[in-house]
Amino acid sequence: MTDQRPPFPPFTAESAEQKVRAAEDAWNSRDPERVALAYTEDSEWRNRDVFLSGRAEIVAFLRDKWQHELDYRLRKELWAFTGNRIAVRFEYEWRTDQDRWFRSYGNENWEFDENGLMRRRYASINDFRIAATERRVAR
Repeated sequence: MTDQRPPFPPFTAESAEQKVRAAEDAWNSRDPERVALAYTEDSEWRNRDVFLSGRAEIVAFLRDKWQHELDYRLRKELWAFTGNRIAVRFEYEWRTDQDRWFRSYGNENWEFDENGLMRRRYASINDFRIAATERRVAR
């Protein structure tokens, strides 16, 4: 049986927004296995300077990420969409184990297959050091 993750392309404004909200909810769960289910088995990723291929690598990457980026909380915003592609901007906040807080800003380009699974994710991300009192992403 083929995995499916509605809504399916081609996207409308409403269905693209549903994809963005579903991704935000999954990432905020900090559950690598849950997040990985949104991607094809052979999904290609670029995350900063890291290149990944497939769900197993995605799960391992996210496990490591959330062991180092503590109290992670993310917000995504739909930027553009067409056909089977969506572009988002995002910001997330996290802290180190030494209680240093950061806000990370970035953009992602997503490409989906006909089953609504993401087959490509390309993310560009920059980190900005903040004081704990400057946090603004909802907890």
